[in-house]
Amino acid sequence: MKFVEKRVKKEIRRQVNLHSRDIVAVAVSGGKDSMITLHLLNSILGERRDIEIQCITVDEGINGYRPESIGIVKKYCENLGIKYNQVSFSERFGLTMDDVVISSGDNGPCTYCGVFRRNAMNDVARKIGATYLATGLNLDDTAQSIMMNFARGDVERLMRLGPHKRVQPDLIPRIQPLRMIPEKESLLYAIVAGIPYHDGVCPYSGEALRNQFRSVINELETRSPGTRHSIISSYDQMLPSLIKDMKPSKLSKCECGEPTLGKECKACELIGILSKKQVKDL
Repeated sequence: MKFVEKRVKKEIRRQVNLHSRDIVAVAVSGGKDSMITLHLLNSILGERRDIEIQCITVDEGINGYRPESIGIVKKYCENLGIKYNQVSFSERFGLTMDDVVISSGDNGPCTYCGVFRRNAMNDVARKIGATYLATGLNLDDTAQSIMMNFARGDVERLMRLGPHKRVQPDLIPRIQPLRMIPEKESLLYAIVAGIPYHDGVCPYSGEALRNQFRSVINELETRSPGTRHSIISSYDQMLPSLIKDMKPSKLSKCECGEPTLGKECKACELIGILSKKQVKDL
């Protein structure tokens, strides 16, 4: 436990520069990683009376899966006196993930869920005045994200992976306290520390492209231990050059209030695609 906590403290020092009255929002789904992130940030930063920790939970609208995890997060926040904020897909976008799956088509449900979730989290974080938005992405998740963007050849998105060094207007910079914590160690920490978490699997996650990269990286890690750390180390060494060579994109504001590269944000674009498909199906 001390070893995990030491590495998390090191990441916090490296990723954030906190000032008095700053608010650190934590995106919490109820899974082990996000619950540990909330627990450790509250433990490490909670002693500072000038820093406030708040929780943000997104209800995607997945019957039989999300309600149980939301209950765990709510109870945990109540016990520790952490302010709890909840937003749902239904109230922000007028639909649920169960609705989306019916009409998702070629994009797949995870594409919609990821875009909608990021949109909703940023909106709430901005409204509560958060300085940073912490997520529960661990070592495995980070290595997978890097490799996925390499495979796509998406250098611009690769540069935008958290933790964010460059702050854009209306985009709350994301941090990743568990960035160097392997998934197995995260699970072990939750068990040993007695942190409650939801261990259910999203019924729509089977189609995610990330699953293929997870398998590849796990196989490489088995054959050559340290692969995940090497992937992140390589990325960290390249990042300063990417930031130097690529100017920040000029953002405008979508009708929904979110910053965007074009006339409308990705969430609104996907909602438009869904609407057209639903009309066509009728």
